[in-house]
Amino acid sequence: MKTQAMPGIPESALDEDKARGFLERTRWANGRFCPHCGSLESYAIMPRKEGSKVRKGLYKCKACRKQFTVTVGTIFEGSHIPLHKWMMAVHLMTSSKKGISAHQLHRMLGITYKSAWFMAHRIRYSMTQEPMAKKLRGIVEVDETYISGTSKSQPRYIGNPPRKPIALALVARNGQMRSFRIKASTSEELKGAIRRNVDKRSRIITDEWQAYKGIGKEFHGGHQTTNHSKKEYVRGDVYSNSAESYFALLKRGIHGTFHFITEKHLDRYCAEFAFRWNNKDVTDGERAVEALKGVEGKRLMYRALPGMGA
Repeated sequence: MKTQAMPGIPESALDEDKARGFLERTRWANGRFCPHCGSLESYAIMPRKEGSKVRKGLYKCKACRKQFTVTVGTIFEGSHIPLHKWMMAVHLMTSSKKGISAHQLHRMLGITYKSAWFMAHRIRYSMTQEPMAKKLRGIVEVDETYISGTSKSQPRYIGNPPRKPIALALVARNGQMRSFRIKASTSEELKGAIRRNVDKRSRIITDEWQAYKGIGKEFHGGHQTTNHSKKEYVRGDVYSNSAESYFALLKRGIHGTFHFITEKHLDRYCAEFAFRWNNKDVTDGERAVEALKGVEGKRLMYRALPGMGA
């Protein structure tokens, strides 16, 4: 099955040579380098005689003498799926506000469901922020939520033992945010996450949950709360509506697009939705390029993803 042209899909997603050239320009924007040793000295391998075949996009490092392509050391390494289908998948995942399911990728790209599922998780992995990324600063809203339940109005959750996973969101009013799974809504978990992700010069805003109590002493702007139990949701500029808006998108995506997830994969779903939130003010094309900037050094092996899921 051939990939069909669709409105809004870039040319790089429809042709293998263009896809490879696009990825080379994105990954090697400051010059081609060897993924094995980092050397900037390399050359393209050309056929030695007429009629011989050499894989397109193959280079050899002058320093370590190893061969490489633009996919080595990325989420694309070792994949048998054509690169132009990878580019289309990146575009679809970064432009779909509520996400796109592996079943939909399987149908649109003409690949197996198993391949589409693994492909989607690799791309989500590329959207994950680095641990040492710049901390959030300014007014930062912090909120946590249960992602699923057993009622008909909530998405099904698969886990053993069955319990509700918890996602945390930290949203700065300047538009940047972080989101990930936490083990429990305890003081240790919540305060630890705030300390790791928020600049000390910031001001923290949460609801009245007691686990947050005392965190304001560690931040220059202090800590303010709204009392949801008394139906107080906004008091001047004290509110957590941004975090709640993010959770609404995440839950609609899980309920309407993926239908069920497993807890061991929740972090990557949070990373996907947080990535789109952090890049919501750019075009779909610019968002796809930003995702491709995160493919470096993030090879994800299938054996690290036991079990099939959304």
